[in-house]
Formats: sequence, structure tokens, C-alpha cells
Amino acid sequence: MDEPDKPDGMTAFDMVGGEAHVRALVDRFYDLMDLEPAYAHLRAVHGNDLLSARDKLFWFLCGWLGGPSHYTERFGHPRLRMRHMPFAIGVRERDQWLACMAQAMQELALPLPLQTRLQESFFQTADWMRNLNGP
Repeated sequence: MDEPDKPDGMTAFDMVGGEAHVRALVDRFYDLMDLEPAYAHLRAVHGNDLLSARDKLFWFLCGWLGGPSHYTERFGHPRLRMRHMPFAIGVRERDQWLACMAQAMQELALPLPLQTRLQESFFQTADWMRNLNGP
């Protein structure tokens, strides 16, 4: 991920604050998903237990942001689209995922330029994951 206004040599992982802050971001994301009615459709896609999803997103984001490759070490290449095919993902789920992550980033006060860049990248990935036409 290329961050134009980051200090030389810093990754987005560094800018987020390392593993502890990535974990806090993921935990807040899933807490919000569980609590906020605005994310009800997204929450329904995840089933009863969020523990596995929390760990997998944490492991994935660490590597995706330029930190340790926890996900790849455990499962190999992420193959995101293939792994998400069993779940119904439309515009509504995409938009709720993006809104929930934006809220988590705002609440954790990530630097605004980083939030903007991450949201752009998240949108591209989330839109690519859609497997339903319409909402």
C-alpha cells in the first residue's frame, strides 16, 4: 500500500500502531457490527460466533497493512473472493462493512489521511467481493 504522505520506510501497519492497534481496530469493528442496528445485514452474514472472524481479519490485516504475515503463515494465500463465495455479499453488505470499518477507524482516531487511503483500498476489495446483483 503506497501512502504518499507517510514517513519514509513506514508501512500502513506502522502508521496504525502495530499489532495491538490492529487488534483494537478489528475488535472495535466487530463490536460495532454486533451492537449497531445499521450493520444488521452484515452481522447476519457472520453467523453466531465472531471469534474466528475476528482472528482471521486481524491476521489478514496485519499482513495486508505491511506487518507480519500471520494469515498467510496459517492458511496460505488469502484468496479472498473464493473464501467469501459461500456468503451472500451484495451492495448492502459491502456498504455496511465499509461504514462499520470507517466508524471503527474514526473512533480509534487513526490519522485522517490514513483513514482516507484505507477506505479507498477497502472499497476496491469489498466491491470486488460482491457476488450478488442488486442490494
